[in-house]
Amino acid sequence: MLEKDKIIDRYVSFDGIECDKNAEILMEYIERLATGPAKDNKYWQFFMTKIEKSRAGDTGVGDALFLVHANINVIRELFEEYEDEIALELLEKVEMECC
Repeated sequence: MLEKDKIIDRYVSFDGIECDKNAEILMEYIERLATGPAKDNKYWQFFMTKIEKSRAGDTGVGDALFLVHANINVIRELFEEYEDEIALELLEKVEMECC
């Protein structure tokens, strides 16, 4: 039987994993490419507005982890296109540990 005052954390397996921090780092990697070699890509320019809204606290677009989770395949394609191995490794880590 559960104690009334005991708080249950359903995400115990996330303990010690820096999902939010790593997702925010991925946003920085996306920004670097979206303002650099992918600056003419309309999709990534639109995605930049999502990042800005997310950082401003707009709950309609979600936080960085949600943006990664919801767009993981196109993010992977971006990193692959520009051969960003470090970003790809972090994306894989976030996908396995957090999504």
